[in-house]
Amino acid sequence: MAKAKTTVKKTTAKAKASSNIRRVADPGDYHRGLTNALQMDKAPSHQALDLMTIMPHIEATGILVHTPVTHGHIITVVAHGKNGKITKDQALAAFKTHNRIRVVNIDEGFLGNASFFRYARDLGNPRGDMYEIGLWEDSIVESGDNIMYAINIPQESVTIPETMDGIRAALKMQGDSASATTETNKYLGLGKWKK
Repeated sequence: MAKAKTTVKKTTAKAKASSNIRRVADPGDYHRGLTNALQMDKAPSHQALDLMTIMPHIEATGILVHTPVTHGHIITVVAHGKNGKITKDQALAAFKTHNRIRVVNIDEGFLGNASFFRYARDLGNPRGDMYEIGLWEDSIVESGDNIMYAINIPQESVTIPETMDGIRAALKMQGDSASATTETNKYLGLGKWKK
């Protein structure tokens, strides 16, 4: 095989500067932050433990995986009905009655967690705050006597209605929790998509 002949042509240009737009981390460089990587936490997740602190009648566990996104958490839940098997239709009917759960589907354009952020902006919510938990109807599946589903938790703003409820309760602004929750929902416009 003949060798290729390389010719370098001399020019009058001189290099003055160069820019290197470099990736933020090499694969596996966790010390630079989560870039193109997921990070495991020890089980059980603190969210499961926190849930059992405020709802001791629920037995919960979970695995936490950190991901480099800032538009909330996506949590998958496996649940069992109080009286045994729960069907997808039963679960969906219950979810749809709750003003703090926004049931959506992929065909409506809710492709992921950022879709909820954009949706909240479209609603005119300040800062794109989403006060509701987003639940994908497409994710609800039956598995034996259990159901499994995925929810989006906008961790920065979902606490706002709960905090308002807590203030109402501490100051005894309403006579019972249901009317306090109703007032908070009305003030924040929760459930307005149902109208």
